[in-house]
Amino acid sequence: MRMIDIISKKRDGEALSADEIRHFVEAYTAGTIPDYQVSALLMAIVFQGMDRGEIVALTIAMAESGDMLDLSDILDYALDKHSSGGVGDKTSLVVLPLVAAFGLPIAKMSGRGLGFTGGTLDKLESIAGFNVNLSEHQFRQIARDTGLVLAGQSKSLAPADGKLYALRDVTGTVASLPLMASSIMSKKLAAGANGIVLDVKSGQGAFMKTLDEARQLATIMVRIGVDAGRDMIALLSDMNQPLGVAVGNALEVAEAVKTLRGQGPADFEAHCIEVAGYMLRLAGQGERWLDRDETCAELRRKLRGAAALDYFRRMVAAQGGDLAQIDDLRKLPQAQIKRELRSAEDGCIGCIRADKVGLATLALGAGRAAKADAIDHAVGIEVHANVGDAVSRNDLLMTIHANGQDTLRGALALLDGAVVYSDAPVDPLPLFHGVVAGEDV
Repeated sequence: MRMIDIISKKRDGEALSADEIRHFVEAYTAGTIPDYQVSALLMAIVFQGMDRGEIVALTIAMAESGDMLDLSDILDYALDKHSSGGVGDKTSLVVLPLVAAFGLPIAKMSGRGLGFTGGTLDKLESIAGFNVNLSEHQFRQIARDTGLVLAGQSKSLAPADGKLYALRDVTGTVASLPLMASSIMSKKLAAGANGIVLDVKSGQGAFMKTLDEARQLATIMVRIGVDAGRDMIALLSDMNQPLGVAVGNALEVAEAVKTLRGQGPADFEAHCIEVAGYMLRLAGQGERWLDRDETCAELRRKLRGAAALDYFRRMVAAQGGDLAQIDDLRKLPQAQIKRELRSAEDGCIGCIRADKVGLATLALGAGRAAKADAIDHAVGIEVHANVGDAVSRNDLLMTIHANGQDTLRGALALLDGAVVYSDAPVDPLPLFHGVVAGEDV
């Protein structure tokens, strides 16, 4: 089987066979075909697309390029969730302990942030001593002992994805729905999930700028999961303003803990409850948790009680984190400078540009422009208003947490025009725009 024939076939718009796809994935992972040939194939895929069978074959080949984690010895049903990334999206820090509090152990592997969307591992490393770099034995042991573990993904899982993504990043082939979907789902399949809830975001602060793009990506990923024998559901959520108040690693950890105490922002709590409800529905595998109102009520009771927070604390302790920082949030990393931004006029908030807030947070040092960049866990932005809020002149809109005057000035410049006012009333933004269910694809 020759790589030039595979490239030519896809260039001409023909569907590749599962054997052809597996050949190029295995050969590239092994280093026996050069970057320039794989680059040519990736560009052909960008222009010609892939059909459902090709996308599934690509995803499975990538998943099987390394170890396939089997959690059946410690979990009756392995639940996972994935967010496509957004500004202030610290959902996993609340949703996972909340679901675990229902007696459903969670063993999840997550990633780091690149750009302004942030990464769960970076947030958790705001907690002194928290170890995300666990061996498989440690990962399994903590899941078994505490019912909740959240760690970095092993390099032995889906290594083909790592190589292909690095190549896509430098060849202008990232923006392809088949390649994006297979990249995300290959890691989920390799990580041993039985049921997966996807939180696919659209809007100014998301990778998918339009709802139509987000729906296409969600549909492709749900189809991959269904064809691979997984239980799937995707939520289409809004990212036209930051989620919750906090944007930035330690700030987001603090907000997550407050939410686990039943004291979080209303929009963030409602978002977490919706995602957790769908995770319970997948795990219920039948009539249980199908009544949305009853499910939401029970989830809120868990937040108002101590059960979900207890699971979070147990995870932090098991992974070496400093519980004193969870019990007293003032002990989390704190920035040296706080600058308030206040309303310039009376009116209604018509728009809060999530992308500008995200880029300003990145300028403060809370995120990475490149994978090797260090991050500052203390810095970030608190956004105290939402679209639709009525404000008076000089009302507090944002608090910037910075560790230097230069980064503060850069953030302030990026925040210029981030808030748009309206003389007329503006409806609040919806949290969700719909659902793509496995049975519907």
